[in-house]
Amino acid sequence: MKDLKFEQKRSLSRQEAADQLTALADALREGGDAELELGPGTLGLRIPDDLHSEMEVEIGDGEIELEIELKWPTADKPERRNAPTGAGRNRSAKRSTTKTP
Repeated sequence: MKDLKFEQKRSLSRQEAADQLTALADALREGGDAELELGPGTLGLRIPDDLHSEMEVEIGDGEIELEIELKWPTADKPERRNAPTGAGRNRSAKRSTTKTP
């Protein structure tokens, strides 16, 4: 079960997409506690120094899909071999999906 899930789908101009990615990049550079303006509200995240990233590009059905995914634990994970079952689960945060027709 997820602790929180935020998903936003909307059409953007190229400039709006760039502005959104720039805000995310600025938050990543700062690290620590970051706030991102997303539509009607603000999302606060704790961003550690080390992240796991995944990039995926799919081309088909007349469109290109670019997905950028960043993951990190919600808290410092204890050593798995010493942790009781269910402890230290890795929750993730996803970021930007941009579709271009």
